[in-house]
Amino acid sequence: MLIHVVKSKIHRVKVTGADLNYIGSITIDEDLMDAANIVEGEKVQIVNNNNGERLETYAIPGPRNSGEITLNGAAARKVAAGDILILITYAMMTMDEAKEFKPSLVFPNEENNLLD
Repeated sequence: MLIHVVKSKIHRVKVTGADLNYIGSITIDEDLMDAANIVEGEKVQIVNNNNGERLETYAIPGPRNSGEITLNGAAARKVAAGDILILITYAMMTMDEAKEFKPSLVFPNEENNLLD
C-alpha cells in the first residue's frame, strides 16, 4: 500500500503577482524551490491564508533571490498581491518509508520571501 505524505512545504510566502494571461502554473523563486526540493513541473497545492482558497497547479522556476511568487492563468483569480500562501507538495510512499521520511520545510522571510 502507498500513502500520500507531505514531501515539502514553503510556509507563509507573500504573493508578488497574478498574471491571468499566462498559460498557467505558479512561478516560485528558484532558491525557494531548491530549498524545498520542488522540481520544475511538480504538482503544488496552494493554500491561501487570506481567503481560504485551496488549489493545485504546477511549479515553474522564477529568478533566483527575487522572492517571486506569481500565480498564473486561471489561478490568478484566486489570489491578490500580498496574500499569504502555504505551498505544499506530496509524495507517494510505503508506510515504512513514510515513518522514516522527513519533509523539507522552508520558512522564508514573510516580508520579501527570501531565505534568511
